[in-house]
Amino acid sequence: MEKKILVTRSSLPPIEEYIDEIKDIWDSHWLTNMGEKHKALQNGLKEYLGVENIDLLTNGHMALELSLQALNLQGEVITTPFTFASTTHAIVRNRLTPVFCDIRPDDFTMDADKIESLITDRTCAIMPVHVYGNVCDVEKIQKIADKYGLKVIYDAAHTFGVKYKGQGTGTFGDVSCFSFHATKVFHTIEGGAACFKDEELGRTLYRLKNFGIKNEEVVDGVGANAKMNEFQAAMGLCNLRHIDAEIQKRKAVVERYRERLNGVEGIQLNPVQEHVMSNYAYFPVIFHEKQFGFTRNEVHDRLAQENIFSRKYFYPLTNTYDCFHGAYDVSETPVALEISRRVLTLPLYADLPLEEVDHICDIILGMRN
Repeated sequence: MEKKILVTRSSLPPIEEYIDEIKDIWDSHWLTNMGEKHKALQNGLKEYLGVENIDLLTNGHMALELSLQALNLQGEVITTPFTFASTTHAIVRNRLTPVFCDIRPDDFTMDADKIESLITDRTCAIMPVHVYGNVCDVEKIQKIADKYGLKVIYDAAHTFGVKYKGQGTGTFGDVSCFSFHATKVFHTIEGGAACFKDEELGRTLYRLKNFGIKNEEVVDGVGANAKMNEFQAAMGLCNLRHIDAEIQKRKAVVERYRERLNGVEGIQLNPVQEHVMSNYAYFPVIFHEKQFGFTRNEVHDRLAQENIFSRKYFYPLTNTYDCFHGAYDVSETPVALEISRRVLTLPLYADLPLEEVDHICDIILGMRN
């Protein structure tokens, strides 16, 4: 069977390192409920991300959903449709109404210049998304939020370790939520985190992830079960030791893609943002078929013929999902719609050989001959 190149592949520490990390779990028999591994990872991430407070959860979606619940919001949340399902679903599952803001065509983040026109007397928050490791216009978004008294909850799933002007993305907004899913730059197999400044919010979030339990005799909220277990935390502790090296490996892959594809007519690459230290999370390419000669779908299918699996990410837009049929007008986000129809994320992971990157680029560029 011919080797497959998938769009992503999970990074793993040496198996001996992970086994060594989990050995003492057999001594303690403490498998979950905020054990020593959980506490150690929480402290390690707090330092690495440079955040005031952090809480770990079983996945990134629950970080988003429970953070919204902890803020006790009602009304409308301005967000983006150019994102994974989790962002929009977290809003809807909190019985809040998503209001979709269009994106910028260059870096695919929420167009901050269009936010104010969407604010009504029902608006309670803004939920922007850092996309592909690209950072939103955090300064303008915060200025708008302060002007109108709105909360800001960042979906920071794509920006673990990213810094803007020397400041980690977990420090922006009222809450910033990360995903530690197996496919992310940093993972705990499954997992997530919420970073925040308000300690009272943190206490509420902690109770919500643990069934609403305040203490042994008081349950004063209706919560979920969203605790990170010790085996997840152990994987996180191992991966945290290697994260800087992993990011450097990803950087080498991205630089080879750029070397081969930059300046090709009809191909738009992910921008290098000013003042941003990247984590090289994804490598999206926008195909303009009139100039390139082929559509995104045709490139996707051609790669698949060679057992190379790219991803139409993000497609479709969340405001076009079947579960929301007829609820939203996609014509209100034309830039997002256009990008969603043209974007293809190419394979990218730390151990992707540069020869394979060249092979992928050869196939894409060869389509034009």
